[in-house]
Amino acid sequence: MKMKKLGRTDVAVSEICLGTMTWGKQNTEAEGHAQMDYAVERGINFFDTAEMYAVPPDASTYGKTEEIIGNWFAKTGKRDQIVLASKVAGGGRPWVRNGRGIDGPSVREAVEGSLRRLKTDRIDLYQIHWPRRGHYHFEGSWDYNPYEQDKASVLPNLLEVLQVMGDLVKEGKILHFGLSNESAWGTMQYLKLSMELGLPRVQTIQNEYNFLRRYYDLDLAELAYHEDVGLLAYSPLAAGAISGKYLGGVLPPGSRGAVAGSAYRNNQYTEPAIRAYIELAEKHGLDVNQMAIAFCLTKPFMTSVIIGATTMDQLKTNIDAADVQLSEEVLQGIQQIFMRYARTL
Repeated sequence: MKMKKLGRTDVAVSEICLGTMTWGKQNTEAEGHAQMDYAVERGINFFDTAEMYAVPPDASTYGKTEEIIGNWFAKTGKRDQIVLASKVAGGGRPWVRNGRGIDGPSVREAVEGSLRRLKTDRIDLYQIHWPRRGHYHFEGSWDYNPYEQDKASVLPNLLEVLQVMGDLVKEGKILHFGLSNESAWGTMQYLKLSMELGLPRVQTIQNEYNFLRRYYDLDLAELAYHEDVGLLAYSPLAAGAISGKYLGGVLPPGSRGAVAGSAYRNNQYTEPAIRAYIELAEKHGLDVNQMAIAFCLTKPFMTSVIIGATTMDQLKTNIDAADVQLSEEVLQGIQQIFMRYARTL
């Protein structure tokens, strides 16, 4: 397993990160523990979670995933072998701090709660799950309109949050700071504040990246190159859609799509592209899931690809993608498909 540096820190993380959001909903605690055991055996030292998990989120599963991880730490004593990432949830859900948005007090409250559930004294990478303003991530979240943002309210909030992150770093409760579902502009504001005021520096951004969504190829890729803010890519399989299991509107029992009631990366616009990627993989004797993850790993701005699985077979397939080398012909084929369908995705 290859290792990468976390931003400008000395922390080395595996280029495959174990995602955990199904534990406590689709997966039992025993299954979550088995996944962690296997991941560590395969050389993975990086786990990503969030206070909001398990998903789909609701009041009954809030914090369950962190509890499962904490119990594994207590059982195995392997906390020091793992680089642990978690996130503070944004506003809008009444069971999370009465729906209050991200601010200084909510960050501190979230960290304290996560530390208790995770049975640890520190979180190695603490991330803002999504901005306290419109953003272009998540299916259906097309309320992103930068022309309607009020900088007079946005910038003070960023400063307040970053100052609390600085306090938590001084207290040793978090070690490093990261973002999620953030834009280039938002990231640069955090970088500017950290440089001017000596506050924690953004080390990573956790955004979606896959065959269907490649926003990071543009401004964020340039930012990553010059500022060493690497990508933690979530949903490299487009929430499972790239596997083809949702083609034709099928929702296989037990799948994330079935649990959520819809496969939200699979629609009349994405299906032609998904079929083309599957055909390309078959042509070259590749598993399309491994092809998708291996493609993500070719990107210079990639720090780690976050994989998630509900079965051990899926987990093994996804981890094995780290050993897949894509030929130039395959890479060209991927780009041709993306260019053919990019305007509709």
